[in-house]
Amino acid sequence: MSVENEKPRQVDLRGVMVYPFSNPDKLIDFADERKGILVAINAEKILNANELTRSIINGNIGYCDGAGAVMAIRQKGAEADKIAGCELWLKIIGRFHASRTFYIIGGKPDVNTATVEKLRREYPGIRIVGQHHGYLGDTAERAALIDDVARVRPDFVFVAMGSPLQELLMADMLARHKAVYQGLGGSFDVYTGRVPRAPRWWIEHNMEFAYRLVRQPKRITRNIKYVKFAWWLATRQF
Repeated sequence: MSVENEKPRQVDLRGVMVYPFSNPDKLIDFADERKGILVAINAEKILNANELTRSIINGNIGYCDGAGAVMAIRQKGAEADKIAGCELWLKIIGRFHASRTFYIIGGKPDVNTATVEKLRREYPGIRIVGQHHGYLGDTAERAALIDDVARVRPDFVFVAMGSPLQELLMADMLARHKAVYQGLGGSFDVYTGRVPRAPRWWIEHNMEFAYRLVRQPKRITRNIKYVKFAWWLATRQF
């Protein structure tokens, strides 16, 4: 059965529409056929959603990247599994590196360069048709980047800049060139070894956020808002 015939239905999580994919392969199949922006949805994205970011997510392909989003979707009677964005982009490259083209955006200049170099080592023959770091100095530099993406027409564009900057940039690029875009946050830092990811035990027990908090106690002010999300879950307000 084709992806189009399956027609996965979005689930409404307090105004944020999320697709309940059960595994990354189904998500990749759907995105490859439909095109658009892959947006990793977690508790923070739902809590911070505003009219603009909500419209970008709802018009594209939001998927569960956090345990909170998975639990909320299951409360609504749908089945979904957590799909880690920092793993998803490499699954996409693993499947398509010999047949499709890629554009790599984001990270500090040295991190962006290291990311491209490592991709070329690990995926011989990969066609990276463009790259740019994530520090866009002014509107002219941003516009030039969008122009270049439209010019070279890559099949996949990975943007590691953090939210909501990456979503806003991808929306503007999508308006000029239809492709699969994915926001990656700090994934290039993880991929190049600058920042360690949580050990497997923490990931498998949905405790990755706690691991980051232990390593970076300053995140407590950012994470305190999750109490509100936990209250929504406990009182079944999704």
